[in-house]
Amino acid sequence: MLSYEEILIRLSLASLFGALIGLERERKDWAAGLRTHMMVCVGSCLIMIVSAFGFTDILGTAHVELDPSRVAAQVISGIGFLGAGAILFLKGGTVRGLTTAAGLWTVAGIGLATGGGLYFAAGATTIIALIILWAIQPLEKYYSRKFRHMSLRIVTDAALGNSALLKDLLTKERLKIQTFTLEKQDADYIFLITFENIDQQKMDILIDELNSHNNIKEIFWTQ
Repeated sequence: MLSYEEILIRLSLASLFGALIGLERERKDWAAGLRTHMMVCVGSCLIMIVSAFGFTDILGTAHVELDPSRVAAQVISGIGFLGAGAILFLKGGTVRGLTTAAGLWTVAGIGLATGGGLYFAAGATTIIALIILWAIQPLEKYYSRKFRHMSLRIVTDAALGNSALLKDLLTKERLKIQTFTLEKQDADYIFLITFENIDQQKMDILIDELNSHNNIKEIFWTQ
């Protein structure tokens, strides 16, 4: 059985490890921030302690077998409901919160490792997680700006001629169109186009060329 001091050390370390990762999420103003990550990590740590040491008083009883991994294993599957709550599905098929959900799952693992006395593994995982969440982010943003999906909304009047604009858009060099829809609204035509792997420079050139059409009423792009 663990001493009171050892239990306190493990729970305190778990709260610290969870707080370090939670602070990184907190600065992004996510709902799952500092306190959520601390609670997940401390709770996982406690469950691991209970799973490994909470049933020692019945060891040796006839027909009783103890598997210390069974209770702790439920944390990994049970943490899914928190991860699902952190994921947001926005308009246009955009998904946000996957990194936070993965962070909560990782924090649960850190708590289990701390509860099991694997301090080095828990501390190393915390450091690696912080590197992934914070230090690698500029690299991710760089590639995200260079190669990303952008959507273009173009409103024209009937005088422009649909076939002309369609031909102009579809024959642009090195422009990969992912989706293309055309709607008619009163006397206007609305083009909704999503381009695959287009950078800001190409989008600016495309918009400049489209602005040369006198019958285009509105051009709006999102990413």
